[in-house]
Amino acid sequence: MELNTSSSSRHSINSKAKAKAMAKIVEEEEEEEAEDFFSSSDCGCFLCAIKQPDARLRRASLADFFRELPYCDDDGGSNGQSCAAAVAAVWRAAMAAPDDPELPSLGAIRCMSLLLARALADAAWRRRGDNARVPYYAAHAIGSYTIRSAAHAELAVAAGAVRPLVALLGGAMTWVEQRAAARALGHLSSYDATFPAVARHAAEAVPLAARAASTCVADVYATFVALPPSRRPRYQRELMACGGGLGADAEDRKAEEWASQLQCWSLYFLSCLASRDVSSHAMICQDAVFLRDLSRMWGGLANGDSPAGVGLLRLLCRSPVGRAAVAACRDALASLCDLARSSDDWQYMAVDCLLLLLDDRDTWHAVADATAACLVDLVEIRQLGPRRRLGDAIASALLVDDDHVRGRELGAEAEKAIGSLRELKLERKEREEAMLRDELIKREILAKDKKRQGNDSFLNGDVGKAIDLYTEALELCPLSRRRERLVLHSNLAQCRLARHDADAAVGDATRALALARPANAHARSLWRRAQAYDMKGMARESLLDCLAFAGTWLDRRRQNKHTTRAARGACPKLPYCVARMISKQMSMTGLFAGVAMSCDKVGGDDCMPRCSEDGDGDDEDDEDDRDDDESEGEFAGNSAAGLKICTSGREPPIITEDAWRRLARMI
Repeated sequence: MELNTSSSSRHSINSKAKAKAMAKIVEEEEEEEAEDFFSSSDCGCFLCAIKQPDARLRRASLADFFRELPYCDDDGGSNGQSCAAAVAAVWRAAMAAPDDPELPSLGAIRCMSLLLARALADAAWRRRGDNARVPYYAAHAIGSYTIRSAAHAELAVAAGAVRPLVALLGGAMTWVEQRAAARALGHLSSYDATFPAVARHAAEAVPLAARAASTCVADVYATFVALPPSRRPRYQRELMACGGGLGADAEDRKAEEWASQLQCWSLYFLSCLASRDVSSHAMICQDAVFLRDLSRMWGGLANGDSPAGVGLLRLLCRSPVGRAAVAACRDALASLCDLARSSDDWQYMAVDCLLLLLDDRDTWHAVADATAACLVDLVEIRQLGPRRRLGDAIASALLVDDDHVRGRELGAEAEKAIGSLRELKLERKEREEAMLRDELIKREILAKDKKRQGNDSFLNGDVGKAIDLYTEALELCPLSRRRERLVLHSNLAQCRLARHDADAAVGDATRALALARPANAHARSLWRRAQAYDMKGMARESLLDCLAFAGTWLDRRRQNKHTTRAARGACPKLPYCVARMISKQMSMTGLFAGVAMSCDKVGGDDCMPRCSEDGDGDDEDDEDDRDDDESEGEFAGNSAAGLKICTSGREPPIITEDAWRRLARMI
């Protein structure tokens, strides 16, 4: 038994020794294969390494690549691949798979951070070869990897990415790198784990981001768009074209899109800081010019999903210091009123800002004095986007107790507006609730008769009498008859247009749109307000109303299967005057339009003619004001009333392909 045990033991020891020997041989063979791989013609190349099917070899190769790349002495290595090309490949990988942890875990984010630091510290290296592109791609790679991953954001912070990104945001290089840095900083500040690292730089970063948002449009125009193509930085042109070639017009459109993104991403970064750290509100509000222009900063048609300036304003209005600063800026309040009386998707945010300001006893007086005349136009809104009973909230905010404002008097315009609101929402409502049903019916019949007389007066050219008759009809019409009151306000808006009273036309058209269900869904009122805003020179508001009108018009025309054109399958067309208005306003609301006009005054006919009965347009008769939706004049294809498609042989205005693409996206 002992001999057998000893023999078995020796056999076991020999087997283990053989296994260790075989494992060592296999390890040596694998090391030789790895050496052969790295000594091949493609050794060290990022593109070849990432395609290696063996996971262990691929990871070892990529780790070495990311470790060595930040310290290369020239713009290319022995493998023939330039540093810029390698970093661009990393950025494309990040864009394609931002949540993939392989490259970040092997040092990709650390490598990008070190390259940013080197580019900032070594100008000679940055000017060598194609290295000028490295900071842009490196910052963008960090932004792409951190767009949805908190773990990747922690890697970026640990690698020291925040400091060079803040330097780029401050304009250490050009606006192209500034754009990529704003994007990356916004992502890093959006996570709980990495926000403190970004907040430590807030004292420096907040003014830089505010300045970038305020000046980026003028900077991009002056340093790129205003230059002839031959003088534009070559590497910026190549970055825009992704290595290909673009014409001057395409470059201008791309520059406009990138400038808009720079502005929106800078505002998003500030919004992240403001939402997580109330102490940053004081720093953001220090720049009076920035605060004044904030609500006018919008994503434009290219960035319609971004609330841009009004989103940040709403955050500021949630703190006492922010409300005090906004309430003290009359231009900011005026801009919020303009946005609240527009067809912008973020209209409800502007109303939210004003309600937050009115709910504060310390800011109520200043805000009510500046905004009451505009806000009373919105008190009939039932729902706007996610906000329900919004009109009642506005009325409650304005109709506060006397003790709330005792000792402080409002201006005459605000007093008149709040007085009319009190009469409408309290006194008249109580009177009508006490009336018998027969009396309400009698008042409704009288109101319709006054409206018919007003229509006749308008058609006969007596606009003043028509205004008086429509006003009397509104006083008689029961509050519950929202549809009839909508039509009366819309007709009043048309009368104001005939008298070139743009402010009053905007007010009446807005009241009509507030009565519509859903809000802002009455096509004629949209068109009339668009014309009024055009008279006031407010191109953005006019364009948004035109686009809303176009969407309603085209939808109804497609749904109308009873017209001859629809039966033949013809595509619906916009009225000539609407297409021309859209063309004009799109040229006026381009991101660089204001900068270009300040440099070179635009000549020509800037005044849009209103549509007329004998041309293309919008006449006013009784058919305009039928009470049932299906027979409204603005949607009647062949009726004498409503907007008419031009049949005088004129071709519709030329609208560029890009303009129509953006228009289609909006509607």
